[in-house]
Amino acid sequence: MIWVAATLIAAIAQTGRNAAQAGLTGRVGTIGATAVRFLFGLPFAALFLLILSPVAEIPSLGLRAVGFTALGAAAQIAATALMLLTMRGQGFGIATALMKTEPVTLAIFGALALSEPLGPARMAAIALATTGVVLASGARWSRISLAPVLTGVTSGALFGVSAIGFRGALLSLPEGGYFIHALTVLVLTLALQSFAMLVWLGATAPGTLRAIFAEWRISLAAGALGAFASLFWFIGFALTPAANVRTLALVEVVFAQVVSGRIFHETTQRAQLIGIVLIVAGVAWLLAVAAT
Repeated sequence: MIWVAATLIAAIAQTGRNAAQAGLTGRVGTIGATAVRFLFGLPFAALFLLILSPVAEIPSLGLRAVGFTALGAAAQIAATALMLLTMRGQGFGIATALMKTEPVTLAIFGALALSEPLGPARMAAIALATTGVVLASGARWSRISLAPVLTGVTSGALFGVSAIGFRGALLSLPEGGYFIHALTVLVLTLALQSFAMLVWLGATAPGTLRAIFAEWRISLAAGALGAFASLFWFIGFALTPAANVRTLALVEVVFAQVVSGRIFHETTQRAQLIGIVLIVAGVAWLLAVAAT
């Protein structure tokens, strides 16, 4: 169950990266904070691939793999921008929970695009964990405007599309080790995303580019954590359907609650604790289904 360990590592690293990006949003703007994870993540991923290249054969990238990677890269840029926009209007834990409705749509996308299994037990486990996410958000839904709910849910759906793109790219590669496959797709992904963000910011907001590099210390931290998290997401995608990975990743909501209390001083309510229990139960059910 290597994908389980990889997913948990990725979820922890992503929580740290999201917190770093949320802190950058007020200084460099939503688009600037979105670009940080790509521009400052690419050097770390590329250097690691260069180090491994003498001892691991780098797989060739066909048109299908490049196409799926481009789909995932574009969807991830849009999803990250909407995620940061949601964080500006809601608490960190609430924004994370809104985006974690992703596994439901992801399971459907996976069944349609990649013919991955979509049985009743698997969907029930995903639905249970997602219900836990809604409770764990701690949101009083009557007091939340429609706009942040829509941006958060749309962000989650786009993250689902990106996961399908990356899983499709990994499945399109020739035979080889899952680790070098994941790292190769990651470098291509970050290269495409960095190029797109440089062109966009250079043409529309050169001041934002200067602001990003002025905040290089926190940008490096966010980039390194982002590259590290993405590598382990991709390892998970290489080994099991993306919906399994993203459902297990709902434990990130638990991590987000810790971050919310420790850093953003948000309190945890009883309903949130019940939600956490449901998340754990749903994840455990999914793991039991996946193991059969």
